[in-house]
This record gives sequence, structure tokens and C-alpha cells, in this order.
Amino acid sequence: MKRFVFFVVIAGFCALGSLLQLPASAQENPGWTTASVLERIDKAASDFRSLTADIEQHKYTDVVKDTSTETGQIFVRRDQKMRIDLTKPDPKTILRTGDSLFIYTPKINRVEEYNLGKNRSIVDQYMRLGFGTKAQDLQKSYDIKLMGEEELDHHKTMLLELTPKSEEIRKQIIKIQMWVDHQSSWLPVQQKFFEAGGGDYFLVKYSHMMKNLKIPDSKFKPDWPKNAAHIKPRQ
Repeated sequence: MKRFVFFVVIAGFCALGSLLQLPASAQENPGWTTASVLERIDKAASDFRSLTADIEQHKYTDVVKDTSTETGQIFVRRDQKMRIDLTKPDPKTILRTGDSLFIYTPKINRVEEYNLGKNRSIVDQYMRLGFGTKAQDLQKSYDIKLMGEEELDHHKTMLLELTPKSEEIRKQIIKIQMWVDHQSSWLPVQQKFFEAGGGDYFLVKYSHMMKNLKIPDSKFKPDWPKNAAHIKPRQ
């Protein structure tokens, strides 16, 4: 269950292609420090209420040198609600409300329900990674290092590397790289999660981001057919 929770929710957000190499000029730029970047992220977090964006996620499996890709839309609210509507290659809805995580697969008309339980605090870290999370909260959970500036998909970004302080979390994710748009929004445009025990990773890209639009409560309510099979897998 732990691995499932990490990678379903992480793939949804967080809220990661090949690792981009930093040019020397970006690494040596004296204008930014880890502290100054976190200060800007803090300011962006202070008025964060919601986010909608297009999402593209890649899962790389090193042992077979295979990359799978899914695309769709993500909806996030500050009150711990999240919905991901994946559309390609196969439709799927991931809905998180409170301690419950639902995965609806239209192809087989089935809903899986998971209780996050004791994993909730861990999941919350990733759900809000860079989306409304205060710098002091990030620093409680991660050792953070500014790697430099990069241009990514026509965005000027700051690349941060986050290493989880929790040994339990490092059993799942050994480090995270986060590219933050520093031209305007100070929100992540890309995140990369490195799995423990090999070369596997998740790469998540966000585009067409809209901050603080009103997302109705109905968006976070189950809307699949009433006749869908409902199962609660063993956890």
C-alpha cells in the first residue's frame, strides 16, 4: 500500500524525460541563493487557493529501459482536495478527499477505494509539494539545495533538489528535483522523483497553469456511474 500511495499520488502531482544538465553560468550565478528562492516560494504560497493545469507524466523503468506516458488535467485545492482526469492513453480518474483515495477506470467500470490512514501525512507532503506549501514546511521535511537556473520549455526556472529527511520516505523516494518558474508564478513547471533501489523515476510536467480559479465542490465528488463495481483492495 505504501508504494501504491506514493506513486499514484506523486504521479498526479506533484504535486519529471532525461535529467537536464546545468550550464556552469547557471551554477555560478551569485544573484540567487536557496534562502532567497524559498522566500519567493513562500510569498507565492501565501495566497494559494487552487490550481488547474494540464499534466504529462512519464514513468521510467530502468530494468527494461521503458518509459510510459499519461496525459490529462489536474485540479488542486488548498483544503486537501485533488482530482486528476487522465485522458491518454486510457481514461482514468484519481480523486482524493480527506483520507480516501479513489481510482476510477472507465474501461472496466470499476472504482478502487483506498484509505490513506497513517500514510496521510506522507501523501500530504507530495500533494502540496510546491503548490501552496510554505518554505518552513518544506525545510522541515527536506534538505533543500539550489542547483541553479535553467530554461525549460521556454520558462526561466530555478532548479531545487530536495532530499527527504525521513528515513521511511527515503525507502521510497531518495530525492526530488523541482523546476520552479521564477518569471511570474513561482510554481513548479516540472518535478522529478527518483525511486529508491535503482534507476526508476517519475517525471511530471505542468502546463497551462491557472492559479486561484474557483473550483466547485462538485469537481471533487464521485461522478462515475452508480453501477460501477466498487472494491477496497487489501492494504
